[in-house]
Amino acid sequence: MLRRPRLLIVGCGDVGLRVLRLLGRRWHVLAVTHSPERRAALRAAGATPLLADLDDAATLARLARLADAVLHLAPPTPHGGHDRRTAALLAALARGGVLRLVYASTSGVYGDCGGERVHETRTPNPSTDRACRRVDAELRVRSYARASGARATILRVPGIYAFDRTGGDPRERVRRGAPTLAEADDVYTNHIHADDLARACIAALARGPAMRAIHVCDDDASKTGAYLDRIADRCALPRVPRVTRELAQQHLSPLQMSFLGESRRLDNTRMKRELRLVLRYPSVDVALDALGRAVTRPASA
Repeated sequence: MLRRPRLLIVGCGDVGLRVLRLLGRRWHVLAVTHSPERRAALRAAGATPLLADLDDAATLARLARLADAVLHLAPPTPHGGHDRRTAALLAALARGGVLRLVYASTSGVYGDCGGERVHETRTPNPSTDRACRRVDAELRVRSYARASGARATILRVPGIYAFDRTGGDPRERVRRGAPTLAEADDVYTNHIHADDLARACIAALARGPAMRAIHVCDDDASKTGAYLDRIADRCALPRVPRVTRELAQQHLSPLQMSFLGESRRLDNTRMKRELRLVLRYPSVDVALDALGRAVTRPASA
């Protein structure tokens, strides 16, 4: 009997758990966690938990030669311009055995594009330290793949949402009522449903091209205010106030303002053509339709 291929998930949070649910028993999954308290939840989801800490390189040695493929979903180091976590992980994996590596990066690597449509061939131009750390991680992943022969694919991901996702339910953003920019100052935003992102991760493990960056986003690039208005209207919530950029700076944190300082529309043709991914939620409206059906479905259905 052939053994199941081994997949190592690094950063097995919400999206990682969605990947686990979709994989079933096709892979033997190992999930890295630095928290002993999470081991029971990971076992219940079908993974073998491994205690390791990306901020403590000594704990990563055991990861060498454990898996055929690695799905790297962990956030980068929280400070500075370099991602020491990815560096430590790849150093541990450098002893060999990994045939496939998928890294979830961010569309923030492009910086502000003035609302232009962006393809993966555009040169990254990060404008924040956190985006610089992602660019650094991407370069490290490519370097590791060239040196090891592993097939590496980079997924550039925008805002992740789902109505059952802690910290990622767009209705909560509307309910808080924090202002967004008036139309004259507004920026284009991009999103992906967490379930579609999980499916994209699995597709990339199966057929992601080597040394390739791929946007994982839905079809619904709209301005932030219009996006929030649609959610408010569909959910019978008050629309959030619209203010000038100057007034927004008085009410929003520097982190929130940094997201409102970048405008781009991601092209997802490569995702559809090369990953052959058919989106279940091509827009937030489709996701809201599905949510409405789930809420009104009889309990016995």
